[in-house]
Amino acid sequence: MATLTIAQDPTADKVLSEDPFALLTGMLLDQQFPMERAFAGPAKVLDRFGTLDPAAVAAAEPEAFADLCATPPAIHRYGRSMAGRIQALAVVVRDEYGGDASAIWTGVVDGRELVARLKALPGFGDQKARIFAALLGKQLGVRPDGWEDACGAYAEHGSFRSVADVVDEGSLQKVREFKKAAKAAAKAKG
Repeated sequence: MATLTIAQDPTADKVLSEDPFALLTGMLLDQQFPMERAFAGPAKVLDRFGTLDPAAVAAAEPEAFADLCATPPAIHRYGRSMAGRIQALAVVVRDEYGGDASAIWTGVVDGRELVARLKALPGFGDQKARIFAALLGKQLGVRPDGWEDACGAYAEHGSFRSVADVVDEGSLQKVREFKKAAKAAAKAKG
């Protein structure tokens, strides 16, 4: 199994590397929050809740789960609302994929099916689904036929567009620079 370095923290990255639901949860948290801190969130949940088993997360009492997610240092700047999203994601993984998050991407026919499965998850829109599929392809070797076409520019080799391209501190900085430039270009367009 590949060792991811997205969170830039050995403990958090170990959790991401070893637990598919943790990786999926990190991607869910990666919005309106620094990328490496979002991907460190699953390790915080594991430390505080004791497990990342989707069935246990789904069954947790919502207020108590929200409290542990919002306790400083919170898993996200919107820790309480993200707790609900994590639980919704856990319900889908439990009910539709037998509690195994990796079942979302194993056995897919092609890249389009992979992206469609990801887009169907709570909190995953088209862009997030394509980025996560690119992460799977680039760093974990999950490459069903047509995965690059389904991911679009996020699958480009040598690019620094997203979390799919973060393999160390230097690449994290390049992704940040790319996002900053893209945001500035969009703002300039009006």
